[in-house]
Amino acid sequence: MIEFSPIGIIHTPWQNKKEAPIQPSRSGGAEGVIEMFPEYVEGLSDLDGFSHIYLIFHFHKSEGYDLKVKPYLDTVKRGLFACRAPRRPNQIGLSIVRLDKIEGNLVYVRDVDMLDGTPLLDIKPFVGEFDGREEVRTGWLEKVRGRKTE
Repeated sequence: MIEFSPIGIIHTPWQNKKEAPIQPSRSGGAEGVIEMFPEYVEGLSDLDGFSHIYLIFHFHKSEGYDLKVKPYLDTVKRGLFACRAPRRPNQIGLSIVRLDKIEGNLVYVRDVDMLDGTPLLDIKPFVGEFDGREEVRTGWLEKVRGRKTE
C-alpha cells in the first residue's frame, strides 16, 4: 500500500469542477495561495528564485474513473492515459504554475487550475533547460488543433 500525506493546502478561486479551468494556461492568470504546513516551511528555502513550479496534488473531489474518456478539446473517446482528465485510478494532479512570492508559510502563485482546498503533495521547481523539449509530439491533439492533416 502507498500512502501520501499533504504538505499543505492550495487555496484558489475555484469552488467546483465546472468553474475550474481545464489547464493552468486557460486560467487567465488566476491567483492562488499555498498554505504550507509548518513542518515543511523550511523546505521552501531557495524556491523563490524560480519563476515556475510544479504542483503535485490530490484530486480530492474526483471519484472513480473510466479508461476511455471524451476530452474537452475533442469529440472522440480517447484512452485515459492519453488525456489529462481528473478522474483517474490514482487521483494525482500535476500543474505548472507561476511563482509570485513566498511569505513565511504562504506561497503565492498564478495560473491555478485546481479546486479550493486541494491537498498539496509536493512542489518541484520547473527548470526550462531540463524540463523543456525541442522535439515534442502531442498525439491526437495535433490533429484536433490543426497541426496534423492525416
